[in-house]
Amino acid sequence: MKNNGPAVSVSPEDPDPLGTEAPEEPPSIPSALTQDLLFAAPPARRFSLAGRIPISQRSRQFLREFYPHATETEWASWNWQIRNSITTPEQIQRIIGLTPNELDAIQRCTALPFRITPYYASLMSATDPSQAVRRSVVPVADEYALSPGEAQDPLSEEHHSPVPGLVHRYPDRVLFLTTGFCSTYCRYCTRSRMVGNNCKFRSSITQWQQAIAYIEANPQVRDVLLSGGDPLTMPDSHLDYLLSSIRRIPHVEIVRIGTKVPAVLPQRITPKLMRILKKYQPLFMSIHFTHPDELTPETKAACNLLADSGIPLGSQTVLLKGINDNVDTLKSLFHELLKARVRPYYLYQCDPISGSSHFRTTVEKGIEMIEGLRGHTSGYAIPHYVVDAPGGGGKIPLLPDYFQGRSDGQVILRNYEKKIFRYPEYDAQCPSGV
Repeated sequence: MKNNGPAVSVSPEDPDPLGTEAPEEPPSIPSALTQDLLFAAPPARRFSLAGRIPISQRSRQFLREFYPHATETEWASWNWQIRNSITTPEQIQRIIGLTPNELDAIQRCTALPFRITPYYASLMSATDPSQAVRRSVVPVADEYALSPGEAQDPLSEEHHSPVPGLVHRYPDRVLFLTTGFCSTYCRYCTRSRMVGNNCKFRSSITQWQQAIAYIEANPQVRDVLLSGGDPLTMPDSHLDYLLSSIRRIPHVEIVRIGTKVPAVLPQRITPKLMRILKKYQPLFMSIHFTHPDELTPETKAACNLLADSGIPLGSQTVLLKGINDNVDTLKSLFHELLKARVRPYYLYQCDPISGSSHFRTTVEKGIEMIEGLRGHTSGYAIPHYVVDAPGGGGKIPLLPDYFQGRSDGQVILRNYEKKIFRYPEYDAQCPSGV
């Protein structure tokens, strides 16, 4: 499928460049949500494989079986992946055998859209509905059960939004919501309220400019996190414009991008994208990883390309019941991430969004995970376990109880083997020998 629309010229004079698309870039968000292109004929234009993410043997086999009319060149194009995303029961049933529970949930899908890239679908089990990757993206009926304490906006982001699309909770940093679109929707999404309902969150250049003006007017803001939706699903021209606009603000020291693209759409990490990102250092990237099965040759190659471009990479993982709430699973994930040059940064307690009870563990389980890692692997492989406090309280780190108290001028500590140690505290105001 060829996009014959006009090229985008993103400038302050353009009232809404996000409503149009450049050639060979993904279709606009509303059309992307409604097109049914899983088995469409090959696009008229071919894409060069030069500099693209390699194609693993698993992907080749999946391509031959389910997309026999597509070429490897098309598969390697992130545009093709988005245009051919799986969004209907008929499409997904060609690939996996849906349970009645899954089928009913997909047909309902009244809240969070159902969308999976062909690449990420290749990682799902066709027969096991409890497989981690499949559970994280295929709806089940439990999504429609509301439990006590759950809410559409449990973190009160909308109450901390001084202008549309911007959340200012912490003194020196802001969250910039760039888009409501993701190439693949995680079923436990914290922002399902804004990416749901056929993407009711719709950005525009006018909204971006309001947010940029707010940042300019608040010199205490030194750190801007671009999130969404997923910022890396935006066309290159839009991302370039936004980064350049933020980078022109003198008091902004760093920019961060929160994304799951390297895990679900590694083909997006193109040479052109790298050239854009390199211009706006220091630039950091937080990548959402769920399970070791996501660390494929393609994803590892994407992470290495980002790291080679000088972008420090960190991971953010949500603790999910029956998916990754196991020490060995998390240890495997974090070890593979380090090998891909991604530093495990946060392990999140799953937010109490509406319909999330089947995903949420106890807080004690999260502490158990950290205790099972500490002392049994390198410190680089241990993230911060945090609860993002409901009501807008921000991230609160939680640790096992290693500090046991004080006694006779000593601190009593417990190590990972549960052995007790005493650390002598020095009081600078107490004379020596007294």
